[in-house]
Amino acid sequence: MSTASTRPPEGRYGRTSDERADRTLKIVGAGLGAVMLALIGWFGYHYVAGSQISGEMIGFDTSQESVQVRLEVHKDAGVDGYCTVRSQTVDGAEVGRADFRFDGDGTRFDEVVTLRTTSPAATAELLGCHAG
Repeated sequence: MSTASTRPPEGRYGRTSDERADRTLKIVGAGLGAVMLALIGWFGYHYVAGSQISGEMIGFDTSQESVQVRLEVHKDAGVDGYCTVRSQTVDGAEVGRADFRFDGDGTRFDEVVTLRTTSPAATAELLGCHAG
């Protein structure tokens, strides 16, 4: 006498619910992995492409007609670029803005630049550095 099996023969009636869930999880995982890989590539490209020149304002001294700004600039050798500095009064009005060039083969510059102002300034701000 043979015993009847409670499970149907394998593969006869399609996939089980566990197999469908496994397939769905694999598709979702592959999609999320592709998105993460794309994001990492995008951030990596912009980090490398945007790192040709960067600057930091170390300090500043104000006077009646100008602001002396100490900048520390790092750039790739052979890349020419400029940094934009602005100055404002206590109430926030802009009284000076200028671009300062950093050219040559050097990779690190520590310079004091003078920004002329239209009236006495209270602050100085480094707006950014750009290659070009």
